[in-house]
Amino acid sequence: MIADKPMLFEDIQPGHTSFAKDPCVVWLNGLFYLYYSKPCHDRGKSAWGGHSYQIGIARGHNLSDWEIVGETRAEQPAEGAGICAPGAVVLDGVVHLFYQSYGQFPRDFICHATSTDGVSFTRDPSNPVVMPRGDWNNGRAIDADVVAFNGELLLYWATRDPTGAIQMLGVSSSPLDSGFHRDSWTQRCGQSILKPELDWEQECIEAPAAIVHGGKVYLFYAGAYNCKPQRIGCAVSADGISFTRVSDKPLLNPGGPGDWNASESGHPYVFERGGRVFLFYQGSCDMGATWRLSRREVALPSLPNGSDPIKIH
Repeated sequence: MIADKPMLFEDIQPGHTSFAKDPCVVWLNGLFYLYYSKPCHDRGKSAWGGHSYQIGIARGHNLSDWEIVGETRAEQPAEGAGICAPGAVVLDGVVHLFYQSYGQFPRDFICHATSTDGVSFTRDPSNPVVMPRGDWNNGRAIDADVVAFNGELLLYWATRDPTGAIQMLGVSSSPLDSGFHRDSWTQRCGQSILKPELDWEQECIEAPAAIVHGGKVYLFYAGAYNCKPQRIGCAVSADGISFTRVSDKPLLNPGGPGDWNASESGHPYVFERGGRVFLFYQGSCDMGATWRLSRREVALPSLPNGSDPIKIH
């Protein structure tokens, strides 16, 4: 069984609390790999006053039991004070990891690295590979996720409005045979493809998580900033560019008082294996002092017109 029992993943930090955010899962060489954001305590504080970040790596034979096997840290000047918020795709036996630099707000962008073993990564010398253009955003790009669609790799990213207050989504594309270096990417939007409009989304839509189903792109996303609380919604597109929300209500809410996710259920990632779809997400029980990861199974629309609702089990 790939998911035979519940999952609650922790990465225990100094002080005996868990800190694991921003999940991403791939299947490589007969194993599942989980990538996530974690602090980098020995690198001091970032420009924002918090810890620098690195990408943690865990692997397992199923989607419930994970062994932490390493991490990858900032190596290039383009990666700033740290790296975090991974998104990934496996193509021809190679993991293409897309992630953000950290600590240079608003000069944080999307970078790219590759691996054949899931643990050791080679940086793209052209990093950063995606930097937003246009007067509708502040030039920042974070929270990358990628999906192959119609012969291209679509890369979704979060940015902010020119004032830096409102978080929203954009998209770029690259041919599947391009190598995904900086000069291969084309920005596909002249304005946000999804921005906060509903009350529960408050001032933020971030953490896009894409999956292709029934010839359409379903884009799960986080609404509201961390612990405001953050919740998870979904939108759908026939072309991967223009999106319509599937509901005006969130699909996944925070837990109740005392639950591991009492402060939020946020930052989704969608993963399909064996015909089953899983929604990974982060949660906090104490307004962001502690972070853990979990997953739920998702039933995507089965009717040709997509009119039946998404269900999360």
